[in-house]
Amino acid sequence: MKQTISIKPFAGLLANLLIASIGACALLLWSFGPDTYYLAVQEDQTLEWSTFWVFIGAACLYIQVAARPHFSLKISWFPIGLALFCLFVALEEISWGQRVFGYRPPEYFLQNNFQQELNLHNILETRLRKFGVIMVLYGYGVGLPLLNMIAPVRRWFDRIGMLSPPVALMPAFLLTGIAQQIYPIKFTGEWIEMMLGSCFLFAALVEAHSRKATQSGSSTSLTRHITAAAIIVLAVGVASSIATNYQRNVNPANIVAAQFELKALHQDFTSGKTHSQSCGFHRRIFTLTQKNGQTYLYKGEFAQLVEQGLSAQRAGFFLDPWNYAYWIRSNCAVDDRPDTTYLYSFGPNQRRDSTHWEIRGDDIAVVVNGSIDDFRTPAD
Repeated sequence: MKQTISIKPFAGLLANLLIASIGACALLLWSFGPDTYYLAVQEDQTLEWSTFWVFIGAACLYIQVAARPHFSLKISWFPIGLALFCLFVALEEISWGQRVFGYRPPEYFLQNNFQQELNLHNILETRLRKFGVIMVLYGYGVGLPLLNMIAPVRRWFDRIGMLSPPVALMPAFLLTGIAQQIYPIKFTGEWIEMMLGSCFLFAALVEAHSRKATQSGSSTSLTRHITAAAIIVLAVGVASSIATNYQRNVNPANIVAAQFELKALHQDFTSGKTHSQSCGFHRRIFTLTQKNGQTYLYKGEFAQLVEQGLSAQRAGFFLDPWNYAYWIRSNCAVDDRPDTTYLYSFGPNQRRDSTHWEIRGDDIAVVVNGSIDDFRTPAD
């Protein structure tokens, strides 16, 4: 098995530019379209679905690599491991289909996962998650190619079946690692995931391309494959985002229940029994009870809905009828807008459509104080 993979400069440059353009897009949206940026990083949007598909694509390519020219566990264990890693990350990205199928995760995840979703990475502390991503980027994407340049190490890699990304992709891995370390803007991690997945996809694509004897040394073909892969990932990402947006659980009973429950939460937050909060926060209501001592809410009007048939688990974790968290957002006064607090649910499409000052899409909300744009009361 040949471990030194060289690609023509233009193919390598194209791959690096495509990955760098993801970060550039984030910076441009952050600077010139903050509301668009905010919506872009939400769950089930194009960015998240593209990240899912880029890892799925990488997993499929690594499986192809493991099977060529013939499968042998002795020499295929590493691409198999890479395929399983990419598949795991892809499924973690969409919380193992929780938002697609709308199921309620086990209580352990509701209690210990700060996003109240079925995934493992959000159970870890933030610093550990960031450290793990950096280790993957620098270890696999930078360290292995450098070691592979040493002849004795390369021969050892050949014997044990270790694969190394091409040296040409080191700039992309390095750039992604630096961005993860400095974290220049809010939600940088969402873009890092897409950049990381693209690094794996192009590395897998180069490896798969190198194993096709009939296309050996065909840089033009590799360039086309890189371009096609980028277009396909973006296209299926957009399509998946649109599809999940229209895959709504529009059971009228759920909508009525959410409206009724939000009114109960409104009474809880206007009863005067909750602790005062400074403005400028956005949290799940369950998180508010855990980190801000709002334990009264466990005995409030919303909690008492259990007597009228509300699931005790939904009441205990402040979940809406679609098994997603009820949220509270408090905006500090700005320009001619007063301090504003509102409570809301993602609604039937189970995704956040609203911005800081606007209730959008099918989100269901109730204002506690102040005013917001395009507001529809739960009775609307």
